[in-house]
Amino acid sequence: MTPWQPLTQAEQLSEIVRESAQQPVIVFKHSTTCSISAMAKSKIERQWADAGLENTKLYYLDLLNYRPISQELAQQFKVQHESPQLLLIQDGACTYHASHNGIRLSDVKQAI
Repeated sequence: MTPWQPLTQAEQLSEIVRESAQQPVIVFKHSTTCSISAMAKSKIERQWADAGLENTKLYYLDLLNYRPISQELAQQFKVQHESPQLLLIQDGACTYHASHNGIRLSDVKQAI
């Protein structure tokens, strides 16, 4: 089972930065009306158990309901907004990001 943590408040971004000093943090930005985004989310859920990322916190951002948070993420971590998009946050910075069909947990594992 994928340990999704909902990202629903802008205040959580400072929490993510703090957490990333202790453990890697992944933020998955998902558009609930996009089939490519649905495929990417499903792929993460299928691969999670075998990805070797159990010491990584995993946040889920519903882009349609929380677009301002997505814009803040892009600004704070200096990445262009895309959907779907996965960001890896380590020591307060985005050290890896991917979008669409380029989202692979094996690449995330290598980046850690």
